[in-house]
Amino acid sequence: MSNDLMEKIVSLCKRRGYVYPSSEIYGGINSCWDYGPLGVELKRNIKEFWWKSMTYYRDDVEGLDASIIMHPMVWKASGHVDGFTDAMVDCKKCKLRFRKDEINGEVCPECGGEFTGARLFNLMFKTHIGAVEEEASTIYLRPETAQGIYVNFQNVLASSRRKIPFGIAQIGKAFRNEVTPKNFIFRMREFEQMEMQYFVRPETAEEWFDRWRDTRMQWYAEIGIKKEKLRLHEHDKDELPHYASRAYDVQYQFPFGWEEIEGIHNRTDYDLKSHSKSSGKTLEYFDGSNGERFTPYVVEVSAGVDRMLLTCLVDAYEEEENRVVLRLPPRIAPIKVGVFPLVKRDGMPEVAKKITNELRRHMKVFYDESGSVGRRYRRQDEAGTPFGVTVDSQTLEDDTVTLRSRDDMKQVRLKIAELPGKLTELIKVDA
Repeated sequence: MSNDLMEKIVSLCKRRGYVYPSSEIYGGINSCWDYGPLGVELKRNIKEFWWKSMTYYRDDVEGLDASIIMHPMVWKASGHVDGFTDAMVDCKKCKLRFRKDEINGEVCPECGGEFTGARLFNLMFKTHIGAVEEEASTIYLRPETAQGIYVNFQNVLASSRRKIPFGIAQIGKAFRNEVTPKNFIFRMREFEQMEMQYFVRPETAEEWFDRWRDTRMQWYAEIGIKKEKLRLHEHDKDELPHYASRAYDVQYQFPFGWEEIEGIHNRTDYDLKSHSKSSGKTLEYFDGSNGERFTPYVVEVSAGVDRMLLTCLVDAYEEEENRVVLRLPPRIAPIKVGVFPLVKRDGMPEVAKKITNELRRHMKVFYDESGSVGRRYRRQDEAGTPFGVTVDSQTLEDDTVTLRSRDDMKQVRLKIAELPGKLTELIKVDA
């Protein structure tokens, strides 16, 4: 059943323009995906909602966009060069490769073959900078965005004139040469992260860690994810990353099981002290009120954009007797409203196009005059469009249209002039 549901979602994504296999005309490339017209809009809406919740609706978080290519010593100091590895094994018979921590038993789950011994596999992509390929020119594509925040701590602190506690947020691409990428866009080699590092006094770190855990769970409610599909998993000592004293995973119940969609960590002063030691530059905070100098602790919230997008799609997908509907929350839906002339005559298309052009100043709109109006409704239901506006013969008499809701399919009649305000209210475009 779970595989069947994922297959349906993957099929819908390609059919409706959410996600395509990358380089498909050449046979595709494992774990790489391209976002289509609707996918790129949904992705942008998710990122915008996260960004506003961090940097607009709060007064203690600044933004940053650090370079993907950084000095290689950044990754040496962070521990990625020496320790960012997975143990992998190969099946001697079918040649498939697995992460050692993801297999149960001593034989290959696909063919029953014998495994090779485990080998460590560094997850960072290497490349070279400059005209000559040599050891000195080796650089890495960043495996996470967080390090760009740490090395810019003093820059942001000085230019923004911030006082602790404060945070730095960033959205950006990261790259990991995963041994076993899988589950559609859940685990990819090229992905996008939404991360915020919150700098606090060491003695207040636990309090802020708990606050951010609760704040992030509330964010998922605000974006519209079903509460019963979410849970928090606290790491025990054996699970903790080397840099963290405490950690939670926000997990979602996917068709393939409960999986992490966000990590919340008390990273202590590990990162700032590591970079300070490696670079020889101080990354301490000076408290002018009492003359105290200290290295801040960091509370991290780190979510994957692609995993969040998949979460939204899975959470919204429903099959009814006569339709497939994607119940995406209006504020993140790629298209906010579809506009349809009932028939392609009697001046209805002209009126519908005029309404479309007016609404486009406020939101993403789709105009469709092809096929029966019922079929057009169904297409937009499957695409996740929350509202539909239909121009009919009565429109020509009194300047009213029908406004249809995707979720309950109910229709109300209202004046054309009232449409922008009503739709903006329903969709919370500026929320």
